[in-house]
Amino acid sequence: MLPAAVSSVDALKADSPKVWPEFGTNEVVHWEYGEAAKVETLLRSAHRVVKVDLVNNRIAPAPMEPRVVAAKYDAAEGRLTVWSPTQGGRRIQMMLARTLLKMAPDKVRVISIDTGGGFGVRSKMFPETAMVAYAARQLGRPVKWLGDRAETFVSDYHGRDQINHAQMGLDRDGKAFVLKVETLLNVGAYLSENGLRLPMEGGGRIIPCGYHIPDFYFSVKPTFTNTVCTDTYRGAGRPEANYLMERLMDKAAETYGLPREEIRRRNFIKPSQFPYKTHLGFVIDSGDFAGTMEMALEHSNWAAFEERRGRSAARGKLRGIGLAFFIEGAGSRPVEGMRVRFEDNGDVSVIAGTYSHGQGHATVYSQLVHEFLGVDYDKVRLINGDTGTSPEVSNGTFGSRSSMVGGGGVKRACDAIIVKGKKIAARLLQSDATRVTFEAGVFRAQTSSVTMADVAAAARDPNKLPDGMAPGLDEYVVYENDTENFPNGAHVAEIEVDPETGVVEILNYVAVDDCGVVLNPFIVHGQIYGGIAQGIGQALTENIVYDAEGQLLSGTFMDYGMPRAGHFSHIDARFNAMPAKTNELGVKGAGEAGCCGAPPAIVSAVVDALGSYGIKHIDMPLSPERVWRAIQESRVNKAA
Repeated sequence: MLPAAVSSVDALKADSPKVWPEFGTNEVVHWEYGEAAKVETLLRSAHRVVKVDLVNNRIAPAPMEPRVVAAKYDAAEGRLTVWSPTQGGRRIQMMLARTLLKMAPDKVRVISIDTGGGFGVRSKMFPETAMVAYAARQLGRPVKWLGDRAETFVSDYHGRDQINHAQMGLDRDGKAFVLKVETLLNVGAYLSENGLRLPMEGGGRIIPCGYHIPDFYFSVKPTFTNTVCTDTYRGAGRPEANYLMERLMDKAAETYGLPREEIRRRNFIKPSQFPYKTHLGFVIDSGDFAGTMEMALEHSNWAAFEERRGRSAARGKLRGIGLAFFIEGAGSRPVEGMRVRFEDNGDVSVIAGTYSHGQGHATVYSQLVHEFLGVDYDKVRLINGDTGTSPEVSNGTFGSRSSMVGGGGVKRACDAIIVKGKKIAARLLQSDATRVTFEAGVFRAQTSSVTMADVAAAARDPNKLPDGMAPGLDEYVVYENDTENFPNGAHVAEIEVDPETGVVEILNYVAVDDCGVVLNPFIVHGQIYGGIAQGIGQALTENIVYDAEGQLLSGTFMDYGMPRAGHFSHIDARFNAMPAKTNELGVKGAGEAGCCGAPPAIVSAVVDALGSYGIKHIDMPLSPERVWRAIQESRVNKAA
């Protein structure tokens, strides 16, 4: 057996085995932002410097279903059809056709009907997809492959796996003015599509997150190891950045003897600073960070916590409360094709470049068409997940982007239909098109009116159309936007620890999120709940573990701790909506928020509960064993 390097720290040691000996090092690249010497000088001038060393644990995306691929090749037509659950088939189609199989893209069709969880991992090309497609073409017969759960642990990309050392300098008033972050990133044995970029482009776009810190140095060293590749997992770099900043803020509060909420108040980006340009050049257009935090404090009854702590102490339990503020970057790759088409039977089809795999697009897009065109909600249907019908420009669903690019595309297509509809209505009403108005599904000119249904029917009759107008109401737009959006929120977790077993129980969880304009509160709440659940999983139970020889030890659900219903409490989810100013719907993403807020809130709460033991930090996951061992070590140290 060859020697292995499994952690980024070990991989960078001079005597570590080299994953790729020809390179002579396991360090892939050293990426830097800012002036290191200047930041060091500023840190020396600070009134106080707080430091943290953190491990952002490696986790498995673990979708509901393992990966599966089926393919069929039609030799007569030279056409390949591939069925596979993805987060959008067009990207897979292009990689198969152009890069791997050297076929014309229109000869490769990718169909995704149902996808049991995306989380980033389902947006990737994996070898099995290419192999099944190739085999089907070579053999001239259908080929299918179905992975099992054990295979997902050793072949699907993992998430997170960062080690951070950070220092933050503050002045006498507790205002941070300089930040230094050094990150070691474990990329696994190979370079994946996005793994290398996650701290830089994912976390880098927002760090220092919700706080105004003028000077910043950021160093990232991605390293090769003998492990599964890491890549995007729900949040994709932003949960790691927020976790880092929130642990720093808690440390600063302790150092200055200030309440945790007060240190945040002093350092938040203020409304007067919007639009706010981040260090890496992204523009945060809106937010009410302090107001969002105040709502979370109010609804969690933060002020009366000590009385509740006393009740727990009377029962022999340690009660703690944690606060986390976060900011997210959503709407990445803001280009998407969307089509709205009236059918002959009066129904309306939304033909989407985005792909719904749990986000409720059929509901939300139908709502938007009803709002913009006055069409009955039940008459709208969604067509997606098939490159045979999807728009040519189709990026799919990831990065909390669909409400902006998909919803914005629906609006622009509906606007184009209204413009055309006014011309048709003018002919029907014997009026000038400039005098026709449209509202709630009705075109009006003075005292006369026709409905959208009337106009759609007339659009199918060439005799009722203005000269030269193509029949039908069918508009395709390519939505383009030159910026993203920045959802944010404040989460409060209240927990109890059993000091004899180390078991952590969540008693209450309050989430106040700014997702911009909320198109459907039930769906947005569902997205927030799901993100929180996965964030709690990382905080309490989930951890990919390798031994020193590179053997995966947590390769089944017997060994890998997926969170269960018993790990959760009621989640009180609320909104403090500040409409985005960078897109016409005013929306901000929601899908990855919970993964950003839950880990730092849970860790803060557990550390607060263990304060009497002098415990300042425990790395995730906060399993009963880890918490119990920390308590025992503290007891031994006190006894000594």
